[in-house]
Amino acid sequence: MNSFLWTIKRDPPSYLFGTIHVPYTRVWDFIPENSKKAFQLSSNVFFELDLTDPYTITALTSCQLLPRGESLQKLLPRELYRRLKSHLDYVKHMMPHWMTPDQRGKGLYADYLFNAIAGNWERKRPVWVMLMVNSLTEADIRSRGVPVLDLYLAQEAERLRKRTGAVERVEEQCHPLNGLNFSQVLFALNQTLLQHESLRAGSVQVPYTTEDLIKHYNCGDLSTIIFNHDTSQLPHFINSSLPDHERITAQQIDSYFRQELIYKRNERMGRRITELLEGNPGQAFFFAFGAGHFLGNYTVLDILRQEGYEVEHTPSGQPITEKPYPSAGSPSETELPPLRHPLGTGFPDATHPEEEPLTPHLLLPDSLSQLEEFGRQKKRPKKQQRQQGRQRQFNDLWVRMEDRSVPACL
Repeated sequence: MNSFLWTIKRDPPSYLFGTIHVPYTRVWDFIPENSKKAFQLSSNVFFELDLTDPYTITALTSCQLLPRGESLQKLLPRELYRRLKSHLDYVKHMMPHWMTPDQRGKGLYADYLFNAIAGNWERKRPVWVMLMVNSLTEADIRSRGVPVLDLYLAQEAERLRKRTGAVERVEEQCHPLNGLNFSQVLFALNQTLLQHESLRAGSVQVPYTTEDLIKHYNCGDLSTIIFNHDTSQLPHFINSSLPDHERITAQQIDSYFRQELIYKRNERMGRRITELLEGNPGQAFFFAFGAGHFLGNYTVLDILRQEGYEVEHTPSGQPITEKPYPSAGSPSETELPPLRHPLGTGFPDATHPEEEPLTPHLLLPDSLSQLEEFGRQKKRPKKQQRQQGRQRQFNDLWVRMEDRSVPACL
């Protein structure tokens, strides 16, 4: 078994960990113990966006909306709007049949779930509706109700009273997607609907399934393509059946997303990691990003090495140095030293003329609803949490999904 853990050689060491956007219960048992130990021993846990801040939800939601007074019905060509509405009606009709008995037993209802993911869709920008459509599949719906891996790690970091943070500003997420021109957005939405209509008709198969992604991850397969697909979470539009003029448009969109959502973003993330490490000597960091940011060409690892850091892949059997942050058994009793953060403590305006907007870790609409649920959990009285008896240990915190099997590694 391989691993998605890298060690930044410094004193104390810091770590880079690759995640995927699937329910944590599907992968947790396969994550090597040294990756979990690295998380335990790090006083600072950083993500792409701050998943524990309610501001993240508000800002990500608002940036998806059309300007006041506009709607998709006014904006889209009539036939495209009709097909979109028809597909969403189909999804809403099918959702009760897609949900599992386990989900229903937990009180997760189809109407609630549809509204959580697709509510207010007529007010959203077309590019975000495209992403929403891609998250409304039977496989994705059946996986709802359990936090995805990075959100789960954020929840655990908060529970263990670690300091959490982000290397990206919320406002920086939307600019690249909202930067596509209107004809490109229409092409992308049309192609996305065509793919889903073909899937419904049984005439095509999905090139990469969630099960494929989970198998690659659990088997420690460090191949690039499938993880870059998960990192960008965007459909692949180029195919041989497109006429020449449409193939050119597809290639332009693919090139734009590759540059904005992978290469440019890796550079910015690597630079901000460097600033955190240089500004906070003597502190241990655990950076949890999408696995695709560490695989392929021009990765976050490459940027850090260019900055002079020694970064090593950490195999599953390699022990982690036991150098925990102060009072690891009771972190609440010890104040961590102040943290110098390249993003500062405030939130900037949505536009930053002095620097190019940073590209996002694309949180799909269903992920946003998970963040909203986490936000509601945070507002519950802490007294109730204290009455639960023995505090859970980190290694206790996973549950097998009884209705799913993991494909065997070859």
